[in-house]
Formats: sequence, C-alpha cells, structure tokens
Amino acid sequence: MADVHASHSIAPIPATERVFGFRDQSALWFSLGVGLLVMQAGASLMPGLSPKMAFLAILLGSVLGSGVLAFVARLGQETGLSSGGIITATFGTKLGQVPVLANVVQLVGWAAFEIIIMRDGSLAVIKQATGVDAPLLSFGLTLVWGGVLMLLMTGSMTSLVRRFLSRIGLPLVITSLIWLSYVFIAATSAKGWSEFWDQPGTGEASFWGSVDLVIAMPVSWLPLAADYARFGRTKGGATSGTFIGYVVANIWCYALGALIAFSQPEGDLVTGLLLAQGGLIALTLIVLDELDNAYGDLHSGAVSTESLFDGFSIRSRGVVLAGVALVLALVLSALSETTGQLVTQFLTLLSSIFVPLFGVILARYRSVCRSVALGLPAMTVEGSALAAWALGFLVYQLVATFYPEWGSALPSLVLSFAVAMLWKRREA
Repeated sequence: MADVHASHSIAPIPATERVFGFRDQSALWFSLGVGLLVMQAGASLMPGLSPKMAFLAILLGSVLGSGVLAFVARLGQETGLSSGGIITATFGTKLGQVPVLANVVQLVGWAAFEIIIMRDGSLAVIKQATGVDAPLLSFGLTLVWGGVLMLLMTGSMTSLVRRFLSRIGLPLVITSLIWLSYVFIAATSAKGWSEFWDQPGTGEASFWGSVDLVIAMPVSWLPLAADYARFGRTKGGATSGTFIGYVVANIWCYALGALIAFSQPEGDLVTGLLLAQGGLIALTLIVLDELDNAYGDLHSGAVSTESLFDGFSIRSRGVVLAGVALVLALVLSALSETTGQLVTQFLTLLSSIFVPLFGVILARYRSVCRSVALGLPAMTVEGSALAAWALGFLVYQLVATFYPEWGSALPSLVLSFAVAMLWKRREA
C-alpha cells in the first residue's frame, strides 16, 4: 500500500494515495479523542460548576472546537497539503518555519505526556492485579512504552489506521466506554439523579473558562488535522468524519469524567476507574488506546520536520522524535508531583499559539486553495498574516490574565480571523 514516506510535506498528496473514507476518518478521530487526560479534564469541571452548567460547557466547547478542527481537516483534504505545507502557504516559506517548529516541539511534548499517562495507567493496572509497586517498575514501563512507540514509527500510518484502528481498536475502545458509562451511570442513579443535578457549583470555575478548557482538547489537535485529512478521498468524508468522530469522543469522555468525579469524589480518576466493576479491563483498553494518540503526535511531528530540513524518511524522523519524547518523559517523571500542573500550563500555552494561528489560516482558506490549485509559489514572508497572528496571541494572553472568567479561545479566534480577513480584502 502506498504511504506518505516518500512524499514531501509541502507538496500535495496525489490522488492514488488518498485512501481514507468516512469510516477511516471517524475511527481515527474518535480514537484520538478518547483518553485519560480528557476524562481528567472532565472531572476537573466539577464541583466548580454545577452539573448542568458543566454539561452545557462540555456540549458547547466540544461542538465549537470540533467544528474548527473539521474545517482545518477540510482544508487539508482540499489542498492535499500537510499542516506544515498549509502553514507555509499562509505565512510564507521563511516566516512559516516559526510556527512549524513550535508545532514539532509541542507534538514531542504531547508524546512525552502520553508516555507518562500510559506508564501511570499501566502501573495502576499492575498494582491492582498483582500488588507489585516498585520505583524500578515505573522506570522500566517508561522505557517499554517509549520502545513500543519507536517500533510503531517504523510502520505505515495508513495501514495502522485502516487495518488496526477501524477494525480492531475502535470496537474495543467503544466497548470499554459503554461499560464504564453503564457502571458510573448506575452509580449515579444509586446516589440519586436529583442529588446529582441539583447540587450547586462551588464557584471556583467560570462557565466560559470551562468552555475554554473543553475547546483546548480539539484545539490541541489542530496542527495535526491536515496531516491525516489529506489522505481523504472526499472533502465531505474528511470533514464529517473528523467532526463526528471527535465531537462524540470529546463529549463522551468529558461527561464520563464528570460522572466519575461525582461517584468517586475522594480519589483520583484512575483509582475511580479501577474501583469500578470490570474497571481493570476497561482501564487497560483505554491505556492501550493512548498509543494512537502518541503515535499521531509523532507521525505528524515527523511530517512537519520535512518543512524545516530535507533528508531522511518520515519513518526515520519518527523514530528519532520518539526517542526524544522518551528522554523527555524520563525527565518529566522526576517532576511527577507537578506533571498535572505542567499539562494544564502546556494546554494553555498551546491554545494561545495555535488558536489565533488557525484563525488566520481559516481566514485565508480560499486563497490557500487557489494558490495550490494554480501551483503558485508561497511568498517568503506574509507580514499581514504575522500581524493578525500576533494580535490574536496578545489578546489571548491579556484575556487569560485579566479576565479569565470570559474564556480566551473564542475572543482570540474571532479577532485573528476578522483581522486576517480585513487585511486580505485590503490587499486585494
């Protein structure tokens, strides 16, 4: 089967390599949307918000974030470009290297966090099943998951999605989520739905700040969307598959996290999962599903590095990035007490960079498509795109600092989009 390993990221994918249908795209993005980190974010919404407001924030944030993700996927399918190629076409061949490099750094960072999540989940499963809990085991599991990732990077991305995720991985993950949902819905029913729905929020979290937190998850995947959507056979399949797959997973995992927080208010999320009936098996499947998240980060990072320098195959680049992520995971493990705080700060920083970045890209959707269709070379530097991006970044930081209750993602996205549109019309 043809794969992207011989293709350059700034060149459109030929029609012969566009093998993903709606089922492939929806399976991929549903799987990427499922994760322990998403459930933990859902659990963090309560008790700051009341359950009614928390679930409204989950629904609104998931639809908005997944909608933007789907539009970026559509652009990737229509142009056949990777994320690095789209960024270069929007910001110029020289200026575009800055956000592409930032993207590679954040993808390696995410992969390191995923290794830590898989290690911690594995430790919990092993301790529950055998009672073994040793520091050396933690170190060994970190090496194991890093090694598995390095091995996966030597394979074909398209084959992994079509042969494993769609046919094997997706049914197992859905089964585990259905079972956990049943267990925690039953636990909530036992406590009483009126007690659940009628409890007030404690006020530590604002509604729009919580919407921001929900949007942060799909937004964190924006720099990856085109890398997979460009393999789509049709625009409709790539767009709807990305949206439906991700929005369902995001809503499901955030809501499940909120239910777990209500049912197990004293323990952490992993402990709550293990205490559930059949939780050991379900947690094992979810931990295994984290592999595709880490793989997706590293594959996209390998593709993006092609926009920075030539030489080496994508597989070789992926193996090197997996090695870097493993080393970073080992370093972060020494800061285990602050890992959760680091993840939150990491999400906020990513959103402030990539929300306005893709606001500018979406504003220039048609001009990017036209340039690719006509084979026009990208400019060296697109000054107006840089100005709109910088303004959106500044607004994000200002709102997050002085008015956090407003939420930063939507103001930053709207402003960068509007400014980029106005400048584009003025230049025309």
